[in-house]
Amino acid sequence: MSPIGIFDSGYGGLTILRTIRQLMPQYDYLYLGDNARAPYGTRSFDVVYEFTLQAVKRLFNEGCPLVILGCNTASAKALRTIQQKDLPSIDESRRVLGVIRPTAECVGSISQTRHIGVFATPGTIRSNTYNLEIAKLHPDIKVTGVACPMWVPLVENNEAHLPGADYFVKKRIEEMFRLDPEIDSVILGCTHYPLLLDKIQQYVPSNVTVISQGDYVAKSLQDYLNRHTGMESRITQGGTARFLTTERPDQFNDSASIFLDHPVDAERIVLY
Repeated sequence: MSPIGIFDSGYGGLTILRTIRQLMPQYDYLYLGDNARAPYGTRSFDVVYEFTLQAVKRLFNEGCPLVILGCNTASAKALRTIQQKDLPSIDESRRVLGVIRPTAECVGSISQTRHIGVFATPGTIRSNTYNLEIAKLHPDIKVTGVACPMWVPLVENNEAHLPGADYFVKKRIEEMFRLDPEIDSVILGCTHYPLLLDKIQQYVPSNVTVISQGDYVAKSLQDYLNRHTGMESRITQGGTARFLTTERPDQFNDSASIFLDHPVDAERIVLY
């Protein structure tokens, strides 16, 4: 079997897997969550790169010809180094793609004021990756980033829908619009954040578009496979999904149900 691999430090990448499978249910998929070492958002560049490379190698060993880093922190801190430094020596025929570029590509056609905001983990904001990617594609757009350190724990502890989440969501949104009142579009720059979407939409101004990554990443992957038929032909089409975790499988299975609309049966692995 040669599935599409999807990696995340935790559970957020399941939102990416879900939207990709909705668009392309025919392929086989293998999801790997490094849940035992999550979150990555506050870790250093070197550590995120080391952990992400271990995960990519494991997915390659499992037969994946293509791996999606369904994690903004890994995409920001590790993707370019893996693509440029590691892939040539591991296997030049395989590919690793991220989630930031597809999101950056879409904002040019969405923002009218040319002022956009990015909500993300502290690590993604510090990396400045969104600013750099958007500047390359849309140099006229001003980007304002706000770190949201409490948003991932709210989601992973199944607190996203409870009243206590409102304080942390409202606080970061107010900070964003104090920094730049002209923002008319905000990117949810972490794959966990779609689970806070109802609360986010409650507090952003009514004229603001909230950009959730899943649909854009899925469409970008579909376009990629249409353009790279050699890669597409390598991916098996059994319509299956397997799940690997570095945590206890029962814990993963329970938490995954927050992100997916079906039960899963994960297997535990060790990354090194």
